[in-house]
Amino acid sequence: MTEGTRWKFALFIVVLVALHFILRVGLGLGMLAPDLLVVALLLASRRVRPGTAAALGFALGVLEGSANDFVFGHASLALAVVGYLGSRSREWLAGDDPLNMVAFFFAGTLLYYFVLYLSLAIAGQGGSPMALVIPSLLAGIYAAAVGLGASTLYRSVA
Repeated sequence: MTEGTRWKFALFIVVLVALHFILRVGLGLGMLAPDLLVVALLLASRRVRPGTAAALGFALGVLEGSANDFVFGHASLALAVVGYLGSRSREWLAGDDPLNMVAFFFAGTLLYYFVLYLSLAIAGQGGSPMALVIPSLLAGIYAAAVGLGASTLYRSVA
């Protein structure tokens, strides 16, 4: 990967993160907006080492926690786990086949919500398991569609 391509990709990830907060916080869409933090993290984790992906996930979780104090700390843990495992998935998930990418974004989003739910439940702040199942499935489908669109857009522009 050339230096110019690396900077373009980093800028693309920063734009996705900024869009996440603009849509969810700035425009007040909340959960109606796609979870672009998970999408950005999963896209970035495919290009970096596991430790770097976990650190990026932790940093994105701190940002998410600053916007939503209910998940402060819990989002950092969940995104660090997703980043680490997303980076490790390169070993068995090769290529940018659309079906693989959809499955990657869907599974990554489900994993994020599952770890977040477990972390909140251990802290005594979690809800019922049904509060996890339906929203996480819908968020996974939404993130898979948006992630596929974002990765296709990046490939067509870069």
